[in-house]
Amino acid sequence: MNVIPQIRRIRLLGLAVCLAAGVFLTSATASQPAVGANAVTAWNANASDATIAACILGGYGPQEARMYAMMHVAIHDALNGIDRRSRPYAASLSAAPGASLEAAVAAAARDVLVAVLGSFSFFLPANCTNAGIASVEDDYSAALGTIPNGTAKTRGVALGRAAAAAILALRSADGFDTPTVDPNYQEGSAPGEYRYTPGTPFAFAPHLAEDLTPFVLKDASQFRPGPPYSLTSRKYAADVNEIQRLGGDDITTPSARTDEQTEIALYWVDTSPLMWNRITRAVSSAEGLDLWESARVFGLLNLALTDGYIGTWETKYHYRFWRPVTAIRLADIDGNAATNADPTWTPLLETPPIPDYDSGHAVEGGAAAQVLARFFHTDTMSFSACSLTLPAGQRCGDPSPTLRHFTSFSQAADENAVSRIYVGFHFRDAVETGTDHGEKIGNRAVNHFLRPAN
Repeated sequence: MNVIPQIRRIRLLGLAVCLAAGVFLTSATASQPAVGANAVTAWNANASDATIAACILGGYGPQEARMYAMMHVAIHDALNGIDRRSRPYAASLSAAPGASLEAAVAAAARDVLVAVLGSFSFFLPANCTNAGIASVEDDYSAALGTIPNGTAKTRGVALGRAAAAAILALRSADGFDTPTVDPNYQEGSAPGEYRYTPGTPFAFAPHLAEDLTPFVLKDASQFRPGPPYSLTSRKYAADVNEIQRLGGDDITTPSARTDEQTEIALYWVDTSPLMWNRITRAVSSAEGLDLWESARVFGLLNLALTDGYIGTWETKYHYRFWRPVTAIRLADIDGNAATNADPTWTPLLETPPIPDYDSGHAVEGGAAAQVLARFFHTDTMSFSACSLTLPAGQRCGDPSPTLRHFTSFSQAADENAVSRIYVGFHFRDAVETGTDHGEKIGNRAVNHFLRPAN
């Protein structure tokens, strides 16, 4: 097939789960809130911009999602201190009369973002965290500048800061600072066991699930799926042959991907928190949600996304199933006559250094789609979204970005899942199982948290 030259040269560098160098935009236009956005939606966009400024790339999805979850919990609890419409998460607050809604939202968001970004110094360079904090402070000054000085503003700020302090205290020792790179992790040696992936002689955050306290799950293993298939099964062989045919880089390894499948592969490399928050901004703005409704949907979304990472990491390191790049290169030892080894097989992008099963990307998509469908009381919803990981000229913030169009949340989640086959990262079994796993986590978030007050 004729693959776009720019696409052919894209590779993940450094941490394999991070996005390719230069993929992210540094312009604030990357995450501008949609038309019709309110203060909550605007601060969601501000948080995305701070993420980009702070160099929080795809390898730190759990930390990224946790930051958004904490920010939106603080916003949610602050607004409910003015008018309690749903059950608080971290604190039951009561605002002084006349407190400014917008000031409360801004202060809650600012205090959480600055605190969390500052704590990222354990894995990010100081210039990155400083840039992220500067972005937040600029947004905060701009937001407060639109609110008249006076008692309402002062009371709103005090309320927002109290809400932020509550969630920061609640999550102060939640284990988020677990080491992200473990070069001493014992890789497997038997057929089917996870081994270091090419170019990455380490495992990524193998202890994350046991260290990070969930937001909505009883424990990380609550919805752990059953084990992956046998290496000698027909389904395993079919999955190996599928990704061997479709997931190659089309340089070292020929690929039968269509141009659209390649676009899908690269479109969904964007981090799950960035992409699904971008989608939620578009839909919530189009639906005209008010501040309280926006706070609830973004809160539920990001609680589910964070615990999606925790759940999938627990599953991955429980089963330790090998990645397609390993399976294909070592197919001569899998005991399955229907697979064929290719010792030079190379995926479209460098494989992340974590086990295959289940797919974290699919878990995130399943969780997000389920939250959105439950919140809006329908899966059917037309929306479009851009991506930050397409070739230059096609990304969010470019004059004419490439948009992908969807008619339902589940359609987007399914495309997100299958993209991991096209990019050469996951077997179909891992993505199908992951989507189902995520749906269970999304349902738990909606069923048990931020419930309507009445």
